Amino acid sequence: MALALGAVLIVGPAALAQQQGLDPKYDLERPGFVPDPTEEQLLPEYRPQPVYFRSNEPPGTIVVETEDRFLYLVQDNKTAIRYGIGVGREGFQWSGLLKISRKQEWPDWRPPPEMIKRQPYLPRFMAGGPGNPLGARALYLGGTDYRIHGTNQPETIGYAVSSGCIRLVNPDVINLYDKVPVGTRVVVRQAPKV
Repeated sequence: MALALGAVLIVGPAALAQQQGLDPKYDLERPGFVPDPTEEQLLPEYRPQPVYFRSNEPPGTIVVETEDRFLYLVQDNKTAIRYGIGVGREGFQWSGLLKISRKQEWPDWRPPPEMIKRQPYLPRFMAGGPGNPLGARALYLGGTDYRIHGTNQPETIGYAVSSGCIRLVNPDVINLYDKVPVGTRVVVRQAPKV
């Protein structure tokens, strides 16, 4: 717990992980772990909120800023709804323009062979549900293995830990899922290396 101006502020484990920093040796996937609602509480800056967003992208476009760890759903009048995200770790970062090719509620998870090679302890299949690493919803990006999806690891929001997918806490991915149709344009931007 953290004290703020004489009032008690209850901070969930996800917010504490964001404040304290995530261990770089953190287990990359935890199949079967089911977070409780307090664990999905994010720091205020990572919670969905309307923000000023200058962009040439049309309303309804999703813009992912991997360096800043935010996903923007472009609205009218130079605004967007901003969501905190987790992104691909070093070696698994990418950028590009894709479209949402399909949507799935409580998706099944089949780790690709490359992931199983890196993490042989992973199950070969896991049915959709609260303990599934893809979380409550998945938005599949083109014909790639990449998705925008929920997570059973809310403490990873704000970090680069995934195998390239964009992850949100389950309440946020449900909110986004309900707002965007198949065919939505998705722009993933990576900061240029200097």
